[in-house]
Amino acid sequence: MEKKQSTERDISSAQAVLLGALAPGVNGPTWNTLKTAFLMLGLCLAVMFGLAFSSSDSTMILHVAFLVLITITLFLLLDWFLEQTGLVSVERQMQEMDLVPNDRRR
Repeated sequence: MEKKQSTERDISSAQAVLLGALAPGVNGPTWNTLKTAFLMLGLCLAVMFGLAFSSSDSTMILHVAFLVLITITLFLLLDWFLEQTGLVSVERQMQEMDLVPNDRRR
């Protein structure tokens, strides 16, 4: 029990995100990073949308609206997928990559 807690304390958020990119499943820090990236993308698209309206170019407005639609759809699909599968703990990902010993032998 004590080894589990010490393993979780030793891993920084950046290491957990990199581990989440390599290991199967999605851990909490990776999902938080993805949500932050989507928030920043939404902010950039909102600024682009404002600039498109200020220039009164209908093709640019349609183009940015389509990008917003793609972004919203991708985020909702990722959120739905994670709701169906659930998050994986960082320790479990480390066990699957053989970075820490498994509790039970197969």
